[in-house]
Amino acid sequence: MGTAVHPLDALEQALHAERQALLDRDAERLLDSTQAKLRALRSIEALALDDDAPARVTALSELNQANAALLSRRRRELNWALRHLGMAEGGNVYDAAGRVGMRPQLRSLGTG
Repeated sequence: MGTAVHPLDALEQALHAERQALLDRDAERLLDSTQAKLRALRSIEALALDDDAPARVTALSELNQANAALLSRRRRELNWALRHLGMAEGGNVYDAAGRVGMRPQLRSLGTG
């Protein structure tokens, strides 16, 4: 029978998995690691942390920020590729929920 993983350890594992998924451009693993990260965060919220926790939480926060920067870079790369393939225009628009998004603009890449 295995021992339970401490929520901070689970968060660290999820953040490393998230980073690897971003580096590998693996969307499915990215979604899985994000779910694992959210589960770990919910567990941490219900936990009384010890005196060593603040330094570890700070380090995990920095890892999360580095992942966010990498995710932002991947999104810019994807948006650039879509624009150059004619799949989306460069202007941002708001959707029905008030979120900023890209207005799809399909163009034919060939002639019939």
